[in-house]
Amino acid sequence: MPLSVITGLACLAGGGALLAMWRAVRSRSSPEKREQRRRLDINLNGRLGDALLTECHENTLYYTYEVRGVHYAASQDISVLRDQLPDTPERLGGMVNMKYAAQNPANSILVCEEWSGLRAAPRPADAGEPSANDAALANINGVGHQAQDSTLA
Repeated sequence: MPLSVITGLACLAGGGALLAMWRAVRSRSSPEKREQRRRLDINLNGRLGDALLTECHENTLYYTYEVRGVHYAASQDISVLRDQLPDTPERLGGMVNMKYAAQNPANSILVCEEWSGLRAAPRPADAGEPSANDAALANINGVGHQAQDSTLA
């Protein structure tokens, strides 16, 4: 085989490798998109469990939970999910629901775009009129299902 053909094939192979690397680097999604994909995947495929919400800072929820006898302490950045939280997140605390990946229980969430494990905080006695959200929550049982109308039974 002549040297020019070998050189041409080597350049073509090198160019193809460079093109593949460029496409791989360019197609990488942003960290925000990867985090959103992680949350949605856990929501769709994860298992449900109970957690103890220990702290709530401006953009971070800190919680602990136990899966198969192993204790986990975790946090979740909620800066892009602020609309999923109540108006006063500092009133949150206590038991909440969480979802975790069955194959990696350390991978867990409290809130995502399509689901929230946060429970409504009780209103103080001097809060005044109940809100529309309070009326809606009164019709939901502890599992999160709408109560059935007894006349339908």
